[in-house]
Amino acid sequence: MLWLLKGFWPGAMGMMCQRFHTAGSHSKGRTGAEHLWLTRHLKDPFVKAAKVESYRCRSAFKLLEVDERHRILRPGLRVLDCGAAPGSWSQVAVQRVNAAGTDLGAPVGFVLGVDLLHIFPLEGATFLCPADVTDPRILQRIRELLPGGRADVILSDMAPSATGIRSLDHDRLLGLCSSLLDLAPDVLHPGGTFLCKTWAGSQSLAFQKRLTEQFQSARTVKPRASRKESSEVYLLATQYRRGKEFAED
Repeated sequence: MLWLLKGFWPGAMGMMCQRFHTAGSHSKGRTGAEHLWLTRHLKDPFVKAAKVESYRCRSAFKLLEVDERHRILRPGLRVLDCGAAPGSWSQVAVQRVNAAGTDLGAPVGFVLGVDLLHIFPLEGATFLCPADVTDPRILQRIRELLPGGRADVILSDMAPSATGIRSLDHDRLLGLCSSLLDLAPDVLHPGGTFLCKTWAGSQSLAFQKRLTEQFQSARTVKPRASRKESSEVYLLATQYRRGKEFAED
Protein backbone atom coordinates (compact mmCIF):
# COMPACT_ATOMS: atom_id res chain seq x y z
CA MET A 1 0.00 0.00 0.00
CA LEU A 2 2.71 2.43 -1.06
CA TRP A 3 0.36 5.33 -1.82
CA LEU A 4 -1.00 5.23 1.74
CA LEU A 5 2.48 5.27 3.19
CA LYS A 6 3.27 8.32 1.09
CA GLY A 7 0.01 9.97 2.10
CA PHE A 8 -1.45 10.06 -1.42
CA TRP A 9 -4.40 8.36 -3.00
CA PRO A 10 -3.54 8.05 -6.71
CA GLY A 11 -6.45 8.03 -9.13
CA ALA A 12 -8.89 8.52 -6.26
CA MET A 13 -11.98 8.21 -8.44
CA GLY A 14 -10.42 5.12 -9.97
CA MET A 15 -10.22 3.53 -6.56
CA MET A 16 -13.91 4.26 -6.01
CA CYS A 17 -14.76 2.74 -9.38
CA GLN A 18 -12.74 -0.36 -8.60
CA ARG A 19 -14.52 -0.57 -5.26
CA PHE A 20 -17.84 -0.49 -7.09
CA HIS A 21 -16.84 -3.26 -9.48
CA THR A 22 -15.95 -5.55 -6.60
CA ALA A 23 -18.85 -4.57 -4.37
CA GLY A 24 -21.08 -7.43 -5.39
CA SER A 25 -18.76 -10.02 -3.89
CA HIS A 26 -18.50 -8.21 -0.56
CA SER A 27 -22.11 -7.40 0.28
CA LYS A 28 -21.81 -8.87 3.74
CA GLY A 29 -19.95 -6.89 6.34
CA ARG A 30 -20.37 -3.50 4.71
CA THR A 31 -20.67 -0.49 6.99
CA GLY A 32 -23.67 1.83 6.88
CA ALA A 33 -21.58 4.45 5.09
CA GLU A 34 -20.58 1.91 2.46
CA HIS A 35 -24.23 0.96 1.89
CA LEU A 36 -25.15 4.63 1.43
CA TRP A 37 -22.26 5.15 -0.98
CA LEU A 38 -23.21 2.09 -3.04
CA THR A 39 -26.90 3.09 -3.17
CA ARG A 40 -26.01 6.58 -4.39
CA HIS A 41 -23.49 5.14 -6.83
CA LEU A 42 -26.02 2.78 -8.39
CA LYS A 43 -28.51 5.63 -8.90
CA ASP A 44 -25.92 8.01 -10.33
CA PRO A 45 -26.78 8.85 -13.97
CA PHE A 46 -23.10 9.36 -14.78
CA VAL A 47 -22.30 5.85 -13.54
CA LYS A 48 -24.97 4.48 -15.87
CA ALA A 49 -23.74 6.63 -18.74
CA ALA A 50 -20.15 5.49 -18.17
CA LYS A 51 -21.29 1.88 -18.56
CA VAL A 52 -23.19 2.68 -21.75
CA GLU A 53 -20.27 4.62 -23.24
CA SER A 54 -17.69 2.02 -22.04
CA TYR A 55 -15.77 4.48 -19.91
CA ARG A 56 -13.83 2.96 -17.04
CA CYS A 57 -15.24 5.45 -14.52
CA ARG A 58 -17.83 8.23 -14.24
CA SER A 59 -15.04 10.77 -13.86
CA ALA A 60 -14.65 10.66 -17.65
CA PHE A 61 -17.63 13.00 -17.88
CA LYS A 62 -15.85 15.65 -15.81
CA LEU A 63 -13.05 15.90 -18.35
CA LEU A 64 -15.49 15.66 -21.25
CA GLU A 65 -17.43 18.66 -19.95
CA VAL A 66 -14.31 20.72 -19.25
CA ASP A 67 -13.11 20.01 -22.77
CA GLU A 68 -16.48 20.83 -24.31
CA ARG A 69 -16.49 24.19 -22.57
CA HIS A 70 -12.84 25.18 -22.82
CA ARG A 71 -11.41 23.15 -25.74
CA ILE A 72 -8.24 22.04 -23.98
CA LEU A 73 -7.79 18.87 -26.05
CA ARG A 74 -7.44 18.61 -29.82
CA PRO A 75 -5.83 16.25 -32.34
CA GLY A 76 -2.05 16.15 -32.22
CA LEU A 77 -1.56 17.28 -28.61
CA ARG A 78 0.64 15.46 -26.10
CA VAL A 79 -1.10 14.73 -22.79
CA LEU A 80 0.35 13.76 -19.40
CA ASP A 81 -2.39 12.20 -17.24
CA CYS A 82 -1.28 12.16 -13.58
CA GLY A 83 -3.02 9.71 -11.26
CA ALA A 84 -4.49 8.06 -14.34
CA ALA A 85 -5.96 4.87 -12.81
CA PRO A 86 -8.27 3.31 -13.83
CA GLY A 87 -7.82 5.16 -17.13
CA SER A 88 -11.08 7.02 -17.79
CA TRP A 89 -9.42 10.41 -18.31
CA SER A 90 -6.87 8.74 -20.57
CA GLN A 91 -9.76 7.27 -22.57
CA VAL A 92 -11.17 10.75 -23.14
CA ALA A 93 -7.73 12.16 -23.96
CA VAL A 94 -7.02 9.38 -26.48
CA GLN A 95 -10.27 10.17 -28.27
CA ARG A 96 -9.84 13.94 -28.27
CA VAL A 97 -6.16 14.10 -29.33
CA ASN A 98 -6.49 11.20 -31.81
CA ALA A 99 -3.77 9.24 -30.02
CA ALA A 100 -4.94 5.96 -31.54
CA GLY A 101 -4.84 7.45 -35.03
CA THR A 102 -8.46 6.52 -35.75
CA ASP A 103 -9.05 9.79 -37.65
CA LEU A 104 -6.76 9.42 -40.64
CA GLY A 105 -7.27 13.04 -41.63
CA ALA A 106 -6.18 14.53 -38.29
CA PRO A 107 -2.82 14.84 -36.51
CA VAL A 108 -1.99 11.99 -34.14
CA GLY A 109 -1.52 12.93 -30.50
CA PHE A 110 0.05 11.12 -27.56
CA VAL A 111 -1.27 10.18 -24.11
CA LEU A 112 0.95 9.15 -21.20
CA GLY A 113 -0.74 8.05 -17.98
CA VAL A 114 1.15 7.73 -14.68
CA ASP A 115 -0.08 6.17 -11.45
CA LEU A 116 1.09 4.19 -8.45
CA LEU A 117 -1.70 1.72 -9.25
CA HIS A 118 -1.78 -0.77 -12.09
CA ILE A 119 -3.68 0.43 -15.16
CA PHE A 120 -5.04 -2.02 -17.70
CA PRO A 121 -3.77 -1.38 -21.24
CA LEU A 122 -5.65 1.07 -23.45
CA GLU A 123 -5.19 1.41 -27.18
CA GLY A 124 -3.60 4.74 -27.98
CA ALA A 125 -2.24 5.33 -24.47
CA THR A 126 1.10 4.60 -22.84
CA PHE A 127 0.98 3.85 -19.12
CA LEU A 128 3.85 4.22 -16.68
CA CYS A 129 2.89 2.28 -13.57
CA PRO A 130 3.47 1.72 -10.79
CA ALA A 131 5.23 5.06 -10.70
CA ASP A 132 5.24 8.21 -8.56
CA VAL A 133 4.93 11.21 -10.86
CA THR A 134 6.71 13.41 -8.28
CA ASP A 135 9.79 11.16 -8.16
CA PRO A 136 12.73 12.80 -10.02
CA ARG A 137 13.69 9.43 -11.51
CA ILE A 138 10.17 9.02 -12.88
CA LEU A 139 10.26 12.57 -14.22
CA GLN A 140 13.23 11.64 -16.37
CA ARG A 141 11.38 8.60 -17.67
CA ILE A 142 8.32 10.75 -18.41
CA ARG A 143 10.44 13.10 -20.50
CA GLU A 144 11.90 10.14 -22.36
CA LEU A 145 8.45 8.81 -23.22
CA LEU A 146 6.84 12.12 -24.23
CA PRO A 147 7.50 13.04 -27.87
CA GLY A 148 9.94 15.91 -27.79
CA GLY A 149 10.21 15.52 -24.03
CA ARG A 150 7.22 17.82 -23.42
CA ALA A 151 3.47 17.68 -22.84
CA ASP A 152 0.98 20.19 -24.18
CA VAL A 153 -1.52 19.34 -21.44
CA ILE A 154 -1.03 18.17 -17.83
CA LEU A 155 -4.12 16.58 -16.28
CA SER A 156 -4.57 15.50 -12.67
CA ASP A 157 -7.55 13.92 -10.95
CA MET A 158 -5.42 12.84 -7.98
CA ALA A 159 -6.33 13.42 -4.34
CA PRO A 160 -4.75 12.57 -0.96
CA SER A 161 -6.23 9.82 1.15
CA ALA A 162 -8.89 11.47 3.28
CA THR A 163 -8.26 11.96 7.01
CA GLY A 164 -11.74 13.34 7.72
CA ILE A 165 -10.21 16.65 8.81
CA ARG A 166 -11.35 18.98 6.07
CA SER A 167 -8.68 21.65 6.47
CA LEU A 168 -5.89 19.07 6.60
CA ASP A 169 -7.20 17.22 3.55
CA HIS A 170 -7.46 20.51 1.67
CA ASP A 171 -3.89 21.50 2.53
CA ARG A 172 -2.55 18.10 1.52
CA LEU A 173 -4.33 18.21 -1.83
CA LEU A 174 -3.03 21.72 -2.53
CA GLY A 175 0.43 20.42 -1.68
CA LEU A 176 -0.01 17.71 -4.27
CA CYS A 177 -1.19 20.23 -6.85
CA SER A 178 1.85 22.38 -6.07
CA SER A 179 4.14 19.40 -6.60
CA LEU A 180 2.61 18.83 -10.02
CA LEU A 181 2.95 22.50 -10.92
CA ASP A 182 6.61 22.28 -9.95
CA LEU A 183 6.99 19.84 -12.86
CA ALA A 184 5.81 22.41 -15.40
CA PRO A 185 9.21 23.94 -16.20
CA ASP A 186 10.57 20.48 -17.03
CA VAL A 187 7.53 18.99 -18.76
CA LEU A 188 4.97 21.54 -19.97
CA HIS A 189 5.41 23.14 -23.38
CA PRO A 190 5.05 26.94 -23.63
CA GLY A 191 1.41 27.76 -24.27
CA GLY A 192 0.34 24.55 -22.55
CA THR A 193 -2.57 23.74 -20.25
CA PHE A 194 -2.74 22.58 -16.63
CA LEU A 195 -5.89 21.05 -15.08
CA CYS A 196 -5.96 19.69 -11.54
CA LYS A 197 -8.53 18.68 -8.96
CA THR A 198 -8.67 20.47 -5.64
CA TRP A 199 -11.06 20.99 -2.76
CA ALA A 200 -12.37 24.48 -2.06
CA GLY A 201 -10.63 25.94 0.97
CA SER A 202 -8.36 28.58 2.47
CA GLN A 203 -5.33 27.81 0.31
CA SER A 204 -7.14 27.78 -3.04
CA LEU A 205 -6.75 31.49 -3.74
CA ALA A 206 -3.02 31.41 -3.02
CA PHE A 207 -2.53 28.52 -5.41
CA GLN A 208 -4.68 30.17 -8.07
CA LYS A 209 -2.53 33.29 -7.72
CA ARG A 210 0.50 31.15 -8.42
CA LEU A 211 -1.23 29.82 -11.53
CA THR A 212 -1.96 33.34 -12.77
CA GLU A 213 1.74 34.15 -12.45
CA GLN A 214 2.69 31.26 -14.70
CA PHE A 215 -0.28 31.10 -17.08
CA GLN A 216 -2.15 33.69 -19.08
CA SER A 217 -5.49 32.53 -17.67
CA ALA A 218 -6.57 30.60 -14.57
CA ARG A 219 -10.10 29.78 -13.45
CA THR A 220 -12.12 27.47 -11.23
CA VAL A 221 -14.51 25.02 -12.90
CA LYS A 222 -17.00 22.56 -11.44
CA PRO A 223 -18.37 20.04 -13.95
CA ARG A 224 -21.89 18.72 -13.51
CA ALA A 225 -20.47 15.23 -12.93
CA SER A 226 -18.80 16.60 -9.79
CA ARG A 227 -21.45 16.07 -7.12
CA LYS A 228 -23.09 19.24 -5.80
CA GLU A 229 -22.50 18.32 -2.16
CA SER A 230 -18.78 17.82 -2.80
CA SER A 231 -16.25 20.61 -2.24
CA GLU A 232 -14.37 19.25 -5.25
CA VAL A 233 -13.52 21.79 -7.93
CA TYR A 234 -10.99 21.91 -10.75
CA LEU A 235 -8.40 24.58 -11.43
CA LEU A 236 -7.83 25.19 -15.12
CA ALA A 237 -4.84 27.22 -16.28
CA THR A 238 -4.12 27.90 -19.95
CA GLN A 239 -1.35 29.45 -22.05
CA TYR A 240 1.67 28.53 -19.96
CA ARG A 241 4.25 31.31 -19.80
CA ARG A 242 7.65 29.73 -19.86
CA GLY A 243 9.79 32.24 -17.95
CA LYS A 244 13.22 33.43 -18.95
CA GLU A 245 14.69 31.59 -15.99
CA PHE A 246 13.85 28.25 -17.61
CA ALA A 247 16.61 26.85 -19.75
CA GLU A 248 15.79 26.13 -23.38
CA ASP A 249 15.59 22.51 -24.52
